[in-house]
Amino acid sequence: MNLLITRHDKIGDFVVTLPLFKAIKEQYPDTKVTALVSKINFDFASHIEFIDDVILFDKDNLDNTLKQIKEKKFDASISAYIDTTLGKLLFKSGIKKRVAPATKIAQLFFNKRVKQRRSKVEKTEWQYNLDLAKKLFPDIRLKFRKPLLNIQTRKEKKIVFHPGFGGSSDGNLSLDDYINLARSISQSEYEIIFSFGPDDNISKEYISKNINFKATIYDSKGSLYEFTTFLASCYLFVSTSTGPMHLAGASNTKTLSFFGDSLFASSKRWATISDEENQNNFMLSYDYDRQTYKEIEKRLYELIHE
Repeated sequence: MNLLITRHDKIGDFVVTLPLFKAIKEQYPDTKVTALVSKINFDFASHIEFIDDVILFDKDNLDNTLKQIKEKKFDASISAYIDTTLGKLLFKSGIKKRVAPATKIAQLFFNKRVKQRRSKVEKTEWQYNLDLAKKLFPDIRLKFRKPLLNIQTRKEKKIVFHPGFGGSSDGNLSLDDYINLARSISQSEYEIIFSFGPDDNISKEYISKNINFKATIYDSKGSLYEFTTFLASCYLFVSTSTGPMHLAGASNTKTLSFFGDSLFASSKRWATISDEENQNNFMLSYDYDRQTYKEIEKRLYELIHE
């Protein structure tokens, strides 16, 4: 089968679709799997061993995107996230079997729809995405080899704090509490690193000015795959529920993660794709109290002494 899998939004959203790619490729190795992704994920997807080819979802030149899809002559497509623009694109492409969740008006452009009711949050996003495979592969086992990304690198005594907000996250520590949390282990044997993305200049400036202990400022200006390789080498990644959290979890790096206290934003929906023993998840309200912070600090202390 010549298969197109689409996920044309943000970093974390793409990562939670990767189990779908991997399970199909492991169990049906003769299937050629192509990813249709947004610009931010294009280079990253190109480095993943269980993805055979990548097409850019070019929102500024959809005619070119359509041309590339048509040239590949796909037998089927699976779309983990849909909107009207994508629906029209795949309909025009002539792909005969088009799988998608039965959601939004965009579902009208797909002829194999899966009722999932994701709002009930009965499983994680990556599990919902993996379920879509059953429309084309009825006998597929909904599992894959972990870690999701098998990045060969040596683990080092590094703890990364990533204060940035993103995606579905409604819960996060204040910048001062990120500093407090890092300070609480500043006398340990671990190297403390604060990482920032290209849109995190304000938080980077604040933390750089207010840390009074030894810490490294890491600007992730390289490629997404290079950043993922860096995270794979670290012992622990501390952040809110955002794309980099999912990148860390994909390589089974331990995570200490903060989620909103609603079901929609919780870890029940957005947990990382890693072994459960490597996940340390806290639900935070906007006005979390000091007791909650102390519980997080206590868990960090436990993790560095395991």
